[in-house]
Amino acid sequence: MKIKYQLIIYWSEEDRAFIVEVPELPGCAADGETYQEAVQNVEIVIQEWIETAQALGRPIPEPKGRLLLA
Repeated sequence: MKIKYQLIIYWSEEDRAFIVEVPELPGCAADGETYQEAVQNVEIVIQEWIETAQALGRPIPEPKGRLLLA
C-alpha cells in the first residue's frame, strides 16, 4: 500500500510505543514497538478505515499533501 496521507509519528513514554496518527482520517491511528512496526500497522488501519467508510457510504477525504522546501 502506498501511503498518501500525512502521518504524525511520535514516541509515547506512557505507552512505551511509537504512535502514528492520520489527521485527515478522524480516529485513524496505530502504534508499534518500533517506528517501522507502527508505520506498518497504520497502513493496515488506513485501509480498514477506507473500507469501513466505503461500506457506510461516507466520504473519504482526499489526501492534502504538503509542499516541502529544502
